[in-house]
Amino acid sequence: MKNTITNIFKFLVFAGIGVTILYFVYQSQQAGYLAKCELDGIPEADCNLMDKVISDFKSANVWWLTLALIAFTISNFSRAIRWGMLIEPLSHRPRLINTFLTVIINYVSNLALPRMGEIIRGATLAKYEKIPVEKVMGTIVVDRIMDVIYLVLCIALAFVLEFDIIVNFFRENSSSGESSGSLLQNPIVLGVLGIGLVGLILVAVFRKSIMESGIYKKIINIIKGFVEGLATIRKLERPWLFIFHSTNLWVMYFLMNYFCLLSFAPTAHLSPLAGLMVFVFGAFGIVIPSPGGMGTYHWLAIQALALYAIESSDAFSFANIAFFSIQIFYNIVFGVLAFLIIGWVNRNYHPKGTATTTNESLETN
Repeated sequence: MKNTITNIFKFLVFAGIGVTILYFVYQSQQAGYLAKCELDGIPEADCNLMDKVISDFKSANVWWLTLALIAFTISNFSRAIRWGMLIEPLSHRPRLINTFLTVIINYVSNLALPRMGEIIRGATLAKYEKIPVEKVMGTIVVDRIMDVIYLVLCIALAFVLEFDIIVNFFRENSSSGESSGSLLQNPIVLGVLGIGLVGLILVAVFRKSIMESGIYKKIINIIKGFVEGLATIRKLERPWLFIFHSTNLWVMYFLMNYFCLLSFAPTAHLSPLAGLMVFVFGAFGIVIPSPGGMGTYHWLAIQALALYAIESSDAFSFANIAFFSIQIFYNIVFGVLAFLIIGWVNRNYHPKGTATTTNESLETN
């Protein structure tokens, strides 16, 4: 009962954070939309952002959205296969149907409690595959380490390929005016650099005290776990296949986002590079602990689309189309189905440890 109350409380807290952020994002966009309507001579009574969002959602191209859902499904299969490869060295070869369904369950669980999905995913697979749950959780850590690596690679790629776009955006929006002509004259950038410099000086002065602190030791342990997790990849029978599915997973994530852009007329003209930038910004929104990135994804997607002169009201509509198509519709519908199906497909299943053939790992009965 105590755990149930705690989980309900956590759900309400995280849901409240997400709804609050989304509310403030909406209010900000509504104010901007009203100002635009005033300039265009549209009466305030006929200028409601929510009506626009609903209308834009209805006008979205269903075929592109369907392709986005297919890309997300393919990414989930790659994640399931990759996860199964991490479990194989533990003398267990889980069925693909089980790793796939638990991955889907992971996403819907994260809507209720951010980051709780990983625990539920591991516990559910451990239950049906008869694997010690602590071993399964260890493989999820490695799984997430790979996600961090690929996210960093995507960020680096986006900023290198679209560096000029980013610099021009900061120049045009610099509070120091057009005469500044340099990113280094932007007071925000100077402030960040100043804080960074002060931080480095403090670290140098209090180095010994920092190294003896509990926080420092925790960070070192995290880094060690990160390195140990990467080392396990070399022990896999087919590391090249592991890398393939890791890469395919993130390529599908990108395509999912880009197909959503193509589905909406005001963003359909954007290039794949622009899609990469929106994808990276949106990924940060999903990582921040609110249900499915509610509010945080919307705000960051709007900021990314501003780089490409997309009006904020259109950007807000796009964010809602992508969010409700993937995070809400797909994850809830298929997540509930996964919860219902996984017990049925395992009704007569008795794990036998490591199978001798690949076919046995994919057997569903």
